[in-house]
This record gives sequence, C-alpha cells and structure tokens, in this order.
Amino acid sequence: MNSDVVTRPVKTVCEDYPDLYDFFHSTGLPRPADNVSMLEYAALLEEEILEDRGFIRSDLVRYFLDYVAGLQKAFASDEAAIGSLQITAGRDKSGVRENAGLVLKPGDIVAVVGPTGSGKSRLLADIEWMAQADTQTGRRVLIDERPVDPKRRHSSGRKLVAQLSQNMNFIADMSVGEFITMHAGARGIKDAGELGHQVIATANTIAGEPIEAGTKVTSLSGGQSRAFMIADTAIIGQSPVILIDEIENAGIDRRAALDLLVKKRKIILIATHDPVLALMADRRVVLRNGGIRDVITTSPAEKENLEALQRIDGAITAIRNDIRDAKRIEAPFGEWLPGQR
Repeated sequence: MNSDVVTRPVKTVCEDYPDLYDFFHSTGLPRPADNVSMLEYAALLEEEILEDRGFIRSDLVRYFLDYVAGLQKAFASDEAAIGSLQITAGRDKSGVRENAGLVLKPGDIVAVVGPTGSGKSRLLADIEWMAQADTQTGRRVLIDERPVDPKRRHSSGRKLVAQLSQNMNFIADMSVGEFITMHAGARGIKDAGELGHQVIATANTIAGEPIEAGTKVTSLSGGQSRAFMIADTAIIGQSPVILIDEIENAGIDRRAALDLLVKKRKIILIATHDPVLALMADRRVVLRNGGIRDVITTSPAEKENLEALQRIDGAITAIRNDIRDAKRIEAPFGEWLPGQR
C-alpha cells in the first residue's frame, strides 16, 4: 500500500476510493476538512470524540490503513467484477418460449414477482448456477455478453452470486465478531479491523434490534440475521450479484438494505410478494407457469403510489411497535401515519 494515503488530503484519497467515506460514517467520526490528511486529522481530533467512539488516538491511523487495504483488495479483485448480467429467454413449464429475457447492470434492482409456484425460485436458481441451457428452463446466463467460463462458474473462492434465503440459521458456535474475522480471512483480509466495526454498525442501521460483536450468531433473531448477512455481504463479500428471497417479513429496514447494496454497485434481484418492495425496484420480472411473462419498468406514477404505500407501511410498523410496547391500538389509523404523531 502507498503510504501517501495518510499524508494526502483525505478528500483526494476518497476520490480514489469513494467507499472510504463509509469509514467515517460507520465509526461516527466527523468527516475531515477537504485539505486535511489522515495524520493531521488523527492528531487534531478532540479526545472527547475519540473516547465517545471507543478509539485510541494511536490506533486510529492503523484502522484507517486497514480499511483502505480492504478497499484496495476489493478493487483489485476485478475477477469478480462484471459489466452486465444477461438472462436469455428460455421456456416455461409447458415448453412455450418466454416472452422476454433480461439484461442487468451494476446498481440495478429487479423484483421477481408472481404467484406461488410461478417459477421465482427457479429463476434465482438459474442465475445462482449460471445456467448454460442445462436446466429445465433452457435459459442461459451471460456475463458481459459471453458464456460463463466453467472455471469461473464453479469457483468456490470467488463466487459470482451470493444468495440470501428466507431462512438464515447459523449452526456455528461463534460470535458475530468471530464470524466477520473468519469471513474476512477467507477473502484474504488478514486483519478485519475496522471492517468488522463497519459491518456491525451498518447492520444496526438496518436491523430493528441492535447487534453486538460479542453476540453469538446462533442467538440472532431472524431480522438480526438478515441484517447482519446483508451488511456482511455488501462490505466483505465480493460477489457482484445478490439474490434475495423475500425480505419483507425479516423485521429490517428494506429501503436502507437496498440502498446499501446499490451503493456497493451490486446487481440485486429480489423474489417478493410485497408491493412496496416490488415498486422500490427499477423493474419487475413477472413470472407465470415457470416462465417470464413480462418485464415492467417502474413508472413515475408507480413511484408516487410507492410513497403512499410507504406511509401506510410506516403506520403498520408504528402499530407493531406499540403492540410490542403493550400499548392499546384505539386511535384512528391516520394518527399512526408518519408526520401525524
């Protein structure tokens, strides 16, 4: 690593690594002035702020260097980087050719919708396995308009696709912090350092219940598990494609979770029955009888309806929280709407 990352103005280092701003956001430290280097910042930061955030001044620059090293390693891993993901049209359960295929770019969010049994899980499975017309659907998955190399397709070290399923049950007897260290080590990051703090801090912006480094992963609730794995996948994981199976009932901040993954330039596909999630997506793939029936781009009018649905969703969340707090739900529904309480 070039040592000038701590002597150059932090702003110029962040221009090279935009995700570096997350270092300050996740730690709760104030962002440095544009012309201040990390060495100067660490020397000038008030002791009270350091104590409030649990930092020792002498360690702050080291944490910063660890963080930059992790970003450099991720940037260097262009083996996993892709410019586009294409799913060619296959056939439905009756053998009828699908109406459409799909091309996705980094930062795209696509909802996969349809009734139970319509083929949502099959579509996600085709993408996860990078199907090459060797599944019952006959679909092909192309990376950058080319068939996937067999070595890359079956690589266990640098998986192109990460899947977050409905049921995320940990069986290993380890803490959250130990899990992060293990995952970082598997990715070639010897000292998880600040990345571990960032994963936990980010998970806590998504989860309804706080997560701590010492918490056993087997003790995490469903919502905590999902929030933790989304944060871990976004920050430490290198897979460019993320498949999510129904996060609507996970007790997490869905918008924050999606924003995090988009910021990390992931391609995201979400199988869902939730109209809020479906309209949050840029497009939605509609399935029937195992095949893609249509691909619909979310319209401006639908985005307006999404705002109304999110207000209703906020009211339902407020009511749920009040019920958990042993409060009565007797006021008119409108009083729970955001901005009315």
